[in-house]
Amino acid sequence: MIKDTGTLYIVATPIGNLDDITKRAISILSEVDIIACEDTRHTGRLLANYGIKNKLVSFHQHNENQFAESLIDLLNKNNNIALVSDAGTPLISDPGYPLVKLAHENHIKVVPVVGASAIIALLCSSGLPTNEFLFTGFLPAKSKQRQEELKRIRENPFTTVIYESTHRIIKSLEDMEKILGEDRIIVIGRELTKTFETIKLGKVSEILDFVQSDSNQTKGEFVIAISALEVEKTEDVSEQQKQLAQLLSKELPPKKAAKITAEFLNANSKNIYNFLIK
Repeated sequence: MIKDTGTLYIVATPIGNLDDITKRAISILSEVDIIACEDTRHTGRLLANYGIKNKLVSFHQHNENQFAESLIDLLNKNNNIALVSDAGTPLISDPGYPLVKLAHENHIKVVPVVGASAIIALLCSSGLPTNEFLFTGFLPAKSKQRQEELKRIRENPFTTVIYESTHRIIKSLEDMEKILGEDRIIVIGRELTKTFETIKLGKVSEILDFVQSDSNQTKGEFVIAISALEVEKTEDVSEQQKQLAQLLSKELPPKKAAKITAEFLNANSKNIYNFLIK
């Protein structure tokens, strides 16, 4: 049972366009006793746009485990606290999990104040199926680990959404072309809701060319949706085709191995490719 304490509000803030904040969010941010935020300077500037002045405390990935207990103590003393991230919905690849978990364990009321989310913004405008999807956050910074993660994503039977940074977008797209194949359909969202917003759907090779051809397309914050794996039946792949394709795939990417096998044995390259990656 929820006891008589303060309330923890999880408040979404704009991801770019300042008009995307809700009236409810403005009201709560104005009325709570404390606002816990990643960067007090950033949030202070954001709040100033709405004429809000309130007490800010720093709560980020480097102190959240230690500071969560202190915020729980304040909540237990009937202080209402709003948790915000630098942009979008808190806890989605942002700090907050330890605090919300502790709040529930201490029977403190947790209230979501919904609003902007880069994930949902891209999904609803992507043109990819959205009835099922997986969000995996940022890809690993190092290429080897990134490629291993992409190998797992490659097999997903539903849309997968990831974040990527301006510093790694080209390298990540190159790894996608290598691991997912140049024909895999993806959608890239850059600077969503901002002045120079870009949303583009295409094959991995097309998106890579698009980004490489315009340096402006490498700047900003990125959300990428990767289409589900479409597996065709492989019953038509003969043992001879399988053996040759497997032999070639030891030295070549699956797509290249499938193409050579198909040309040599007069077979269907898509079926062979799907056999290799299943």
